[in-house]
Amino acid sequence: MAEAGAGGGGGLLGSGSERRCRARLAAAEGRRGAAAAAAAAVLVPLCSVRGRPALLFTLRSRRLGGPHSGDVSFPGGRRDPADGDAVATALRETREELGLVVGTASVWGQLRPLPDGQGHMVAPVVANLGPLEDLTLTPNPDEVEEVFTVPLAHLLREHNQGYTHFRTAGRYGYTLPVFLHGPHRVWGLTAVVTELTLELLAPGCYRRKTHVPARSPAGSSA
Repeated sequence: MAEAGAGGGGGLLGSGSERRCRARLAAAEGRRGAAAAAAAAVLVPLCSVRGRPALLFTLRSRRLGGPHSGDVSFPGGRRDPADGDAVATALRETREELGLVVGTASVWGQLRPLPDGQGHMVAPVVANLGPLEDLTLTPNPDEVEEVFTVPLAHLLREHNQGYTHFRTAGRYGYTLPVFLHGPHRVWGLTAVVTELTLELLAPGCYRRKTHVPARSPAGSSA
């Protein structure tokens, strides 16, 4: 298995941005204080591709079955009793799904937990894998059908950002983001996590326009 380093990617993934993001994530976690452990965790894999900052996504294997097979997702899954915390869950799941060992030094921190379609809380763990060219990924075909990246510059363009409005009992309920025109449409919980990540990385360029419900709709994916 390959091991991911902490370097790579200038600008949004440079040392100055990393320090700012780590501080912001740590402060937010401190404000949240002690909370019930999340039932699941995902890794939000920052990386660079030929020097361009990007996000790495996976396409869930259709072998998994269920409503979310074939959906775009981040590496992750349910917490194992042996996992010490959400970071351990995210790193273990990434190792199992992609054959990639991510060191804890590469982890920048955690975004706020979000509910999945079943109401279980999912903790997004942000980490920088470094240059993708330096890594060897061995996706588990039983879990991952495809691995792909989308440049952060693409995700930050308004032309590639869409929103789905939901109504409940004839009234406006909430709005979820959708990211378009990439290799695959990014939607559901994965899109919400992507939006929070862009807001963290580029607060001057991206401002969240969506309202996340207390419980995500059944159609959302992690």
